[in-house]
Amino acid sequence: MKKNIYQYLLMALLLLGSAATAMAGNPDRQGEAGAYELLLNPWARSSGLHSMTTSCVRGAEAMFLNVAGIGRASTYGADSTTFTDIAMGHARLYEGSGISLSSFSIAQKLKSGGAIGLSISAVDFGAINVTTTNQPEGTGATYSPTFFNIALGYSQTFVNKISVGFLFKGIVESTSDVSATGFALDAGVQYVTGAKDEFKFGISLKNIGSKMSFGGQGLSQSRQNPAGNYGYNLTYDTRGASFELPSQLNIGASYDFLLNSSNRLTAVGNFTSNAFSRDIIGGGVEYGFGNYLALRAGYRYELGFDKGSASLYTGVSAGVSVDIPIKKDTDNRVGIDYAYLPTNPFNGTHQLTVRIGL
Repeated sequence: MKKNIYQYLLMALLLLGSAATAMAGNPDRQGEAGAYELLLNPWARSSGLHSMTTSCVRGAEAMFLNVAGIGRASTYGADSTTFTDIAMGHARLYEGSGISLSSFSIAQKLKSGGAIGLSISAVDFGAINVTTTNQPEGTGATYSPTFFNIALGYSQTFVNKISVGFLFKGIVESTSDVSATGFALDAGVQYVTGAKDEFKFGISLKNIGSKMSFGGQGLSQSRQNPAGNYGYNLTYDTRGASFELPSQLNIGASYDFLLNSSNRLTAVGNFTSNAFSRDIIGGGVEYGFGNYLALRAGYRYELGFDKGSASLYTGVSAGVSVDIPIKKDTDNRVGIDYAYLPTNPFNGTHQLTVRIGL
């Protein structure tokens, strides 16, 4: 048994080594990537800790941060051999901007020790006025871009200590006459140890995939025949420049201080290496009262930033969760999570998630 555990740990270390090689980026590349909606966390529970729960995220919401966690029940302390976890989230991004993020995710644990998951997310930009060169104040029409991604993941848990997962996602960005599509792969590892699984360690590699580029009728231009002998126009297609996805490596750890049978204090720490921006480090704490109430707060710091160039979410975050049992003496319950992340500029981001565990 110990030999198998050592083999699984070696797998995790190999993943870390390959991930570190893939993430050889620097802040000088900032602005060269696209599809940054892939970095928007739709789930309030992990957002309350600034998405620093790489080591302990679990259930349906693990599809975003560390796919290895989808095989672990979202209810703290639950040890069911099978479960279904459903999450529905809505975020009002950068209050005052009119942008929102809606998501749905479902995870199903299997008796074999594996788990599968499906996640869908979409950004709503609201109604944007159509303007032209001749009508810069607007034509009276509106449009709304489509930013949509769908992901399918699988994780396998070995001897209840090590979980390894992979996730495949498709990305679509479009307007009425221009669109771009892409594909990406996530991979993750979680390791749990301790007499009561107090210590957790996690690694996740996100958004490694194809380049994307825009194309469509909106990039076509009508120009006069260059020969000049005939009075008709020709249509030329403009090639859109390709861009890469915002690859990211997360390394995190957490420890549960089990004060007594009803009170828990969890400390988390996380390091994020961004291929196209500065690295981020941070930590947070979560207090849990049984399986019913959790309060959390986090702080993250962007390494090497100067005033006026920090990201929107540098600083504090806070959140709360309430879980209500559906049926007595079971792990079936409904959970409600809320998170608030202050931003500068704008007036912060509000997130709400509803979870159903069966």
